[in-house]
Amino acid sequence: MKITRCKLSKKVKRRLLEFFTAEVTAKTAADLLDIQPNTAALFYNKIRFVIDYYLSLEADELFDAEVELDKSYFGGVRKGKRGRGAADKTALFGILKRNGKVYTIILADTKQTT
Repeated sequence: MKITRCKLSKKVKRRLLEFFTAEVTAKTAADLLDIQPNTAALFYNKIRFVIDYYLSLEADELFDAEVELDKSYFGGVRKGKRGRGAADKTALFGILKRNGKVYTIILADTKQTT
């Protein structure tokens, strides 16, 4: 998989990729390169999709032995209800191979079918 249907020059793509790896926000990268912020944000999204594609291919080979599964919640710093139902919490699901890599995804909801 590669990034397609992108009208940016190779130089701008390369610079955006450098900014992405340096963890510069898309808006800041757009300001530095004199392009529209939405263009930078869309390119960042395309980079994330490519990374996700290759990680999912690698995950099939990675987790063929004994693994551990778990879910966790992050965020929810606000005061009020605690635990699973707290506001602004993000649910994550993770797979860990013993002495190996970790694969995580963000869950849309925590229903049994998901």
